Amino acid sequence: MNPHIYDMLIIGGGPAGYTAGLYAARAGLDVLLLEKLSAGGQMALTHQIDNYPGFPDGIDGFELGEKMQQQAEFFGAKTEYADVTAVELNADPKAVHSSEGTFYGRTVVIATGANPRELGLAKEKALVGKGVAYCAACDGMAFRDKTVAVVGGGNSAVADALLLSRIAKKVYLIHRRDSLRATKVYHHQLEKAENVEFIWNTQVTDLLSEEKLTGVQIQNTLSGERTTTALDGLFISVGRAPATGLFDGQLALDASGYIIADESTKTSLPGVYAIGDVRSKAVRQIVTAVADGAVAVHMAEEFLAEHV
Repeated sequence: MNPHIYDMLIIGGGPAGYTAGLYAARAGLDVLLLEKLSAGGQMALTHQIDNYPGFPDGIDGFELGEKMQQQAEFFGAKTEYADVTAVELNADPKAVHSSEGTFYGRTVVIATGANPRELGLAKEKALVGKGVAYCAACDGMAFRDKTVAVVGGGNSAVADALLLSRIAKKVYLIHRRDSLRATKVYHHQLEKAENVEFIWNTQVTDLLSEEKLTGVQIQNTLSGERTTTALDGLFISVGRAPATGLFDGQLALDASGYIIADESTKTSLPGVYAIGDVRSKAVRQIVTAVADGAVAVHMAEEFLAEHV
């Protein structure tokens, strides 16, 4: 039997993936989205989203993900809950192998996202949303006039500390070295922030909590001395890990492992597009992810018009 060939296969059901599904379905494309867990991706872990347009009172990330899925499916997009195990992006048609079988598509849109790197502490996962967070732009407003800390020393960590300095009462920046890796322009801005305090040569060794985070245990990397610091919130900003293992060797990746794709979302292979946090880009937010989804469908329509 000849297999069914979709116009578009989308891997990943976050905001980028379901926006692509919505736009593809409304364009009359036969589109299937593959998601291994539930709609929303990393967005679903954020309890209160205040910076997505159209929701003046904010919205729960899980709820927003469900609404995006419902809208895409209302217009004809299909969802298959499956764990993708391998891809053949050079094939014609392109093949996506999964726990639920093999699916074929004329185009493939990759929306697998990127996961925040964790510190690997015992209570870390349990305290996400209860004082532990990975995105100051997403969750910072919950800590207005409170005491927080940011862990990290790169551009993202410093940008988070600057944002939080305008919201929180006190911001500690905890870094395991004695100087920041962030670009110099950030240093001067931080020095001007009177409520930011640097804690150098230090790493977080334990999270203190009752029902929520109450503080952290920290250790000086030079002296070995351990102390505790009371906190309302801890923002972990030690980098992100793009979910690109499936595509290594088939698509061009940058030095950090993100799929190389410009604002057109086109990758190094014709008919393959990368959207959302998985692609190389300057800003990773929900609004930039949904924009990518719309762009990818436009590019895929042009590709299909020329090759089908």
